[in-house]
Amino acid sequence: MTVVGFHASHEQLHPSDLLAAVQAAETAGFDAAMCSDHFAPWGERQGQSAYTWSWLGAALATTSNLTFGTVSAPGQRYHPAILAQAMATLSAMHPGRLWVALGSGENVNEHITGDAWPSKTDRDARLRECVAIIRALLDGEEVTHHGHVTVDAARLWTLPEVAPLLIGPAITPQTAAAHAGWADGLATTNQSPEALRQVFDSYRQAGGKGELIVQVHLSWAESIQEAERVALDQWQTNTFPPPTCWDLPSPAAFDAASTDVGIDAVRTAVHVTDSLDELTDYLGSLVELGADRLYLHHVSGDPQTQQDFIAASAQRVLPALR
Repeated sequence: MTVVGFHASHEQLHPSDLLAAVQAAETAGFDAAMCSDHFAPWGERQGQSAYTWSWLGAALATTSNLTFGTVSAPGQRYHPAILAQAMATLSAMHPGRLWVALGSGENVNEHITGDAWPSKTDRDARLRECVAIIRALLDGEEVTHHGHVTVDAARLWTLPEVAPLLIGPAITPQTAAAHAGWADGLATTNQSPEALRQVFDSYRQAGGKGELIVQVHLSWAESIQEAERVALDQWQTNTFPPPTCWDLPSPAAFDAASTDVGIDAVRTAVHVTDSLDELTDYLGSLVELGADRLYLHHVSGDPQTQQDFIAASAQRVLPALR
C-alpha cells in the first residue's frame, strides 16, 4: 500500500504550527511526515525558516507512529560529522522512524558560512564524499578524510540500532542516475507524467534501489480562484529550473526574479485544484507511475488552512487512495 505523508514546510509556518499540524495529521490517518531543512525561505512572503533538527526532536517525541524525513545538504552549512551525529541521536531515540535525503544544496542556504559557492561539479563531488563519511560514521567507524571536506578522527559514540535510510533527492533524470550508486531510495517532486517517469526510469536503470518518494506541491481551496491566489502568492518563487534555483543567494533575489511569474508557470510546480476528488485521481496517477510514498504539501502559509486540508484529506483523500 502506498504511504501517504504530510509535508511540514518550515519556510512557511511557525514551528509550533507545524508541530500541531503533524500531530493532527497522525490523528487523521496520515502514515508519515517530512520537512524541509533550510536556513532561509524561498521568498520574503513565506516568512519563516526554523531549525529542522530541533523541530524533528519535538515532532518525533510528540507523535507515536509517524516516520519523518528531511532533505539536507552536507558539506558547507553542515559538516558531515555533525549531520551524522544529529541523525544518529534521533535514530537512537526513535528507531526506524527517520530518513534523510542528502543533496548538494542551494546557495540561498549555504552562503551564510562565507565560503564561496562551488560549481555544480564540485558540489556533486563533495556530496559523494559526505555520503561516504556519514555512512562510515553511522557504521561506528572512526573517520579521517581530506578532500572537499576535512574530517579528523571523528567517531560517533551514540549509535542507533537502526541506521536511518540515506535517500537521493533528484529533479532531473541525470541526477537520479547519479544517486543510484549510493542511495537507499529516491525523492523527487511532482512534475509532468513524462518527466516523472524519466526520473524514475533513470534511477532504476542505473541500479537504484529502495522506494520512490514524491513530494507533491498542491493548492486546494473551495474555489479555483482562491487556490490559484494561494499558489501564486506562496510558490511563485519556486518555479525556476536549475541552475537558477541553486544559485540565487537570498529570498529577496528569488522575489526579484519571480516578479513576472504568472499562474501558468506556478501550475507547472503546484497542482492547483478546487476538487478533492480530482486531487485524489491525480495522486492515484502518481502511484500508477510507480511512486511508493506521497508527501502532500499544501503550499498555504495559513495554519488554519493546513488544519482544514488535513481534516478534508482524512474524510475524502486518504480513504479513496486506500
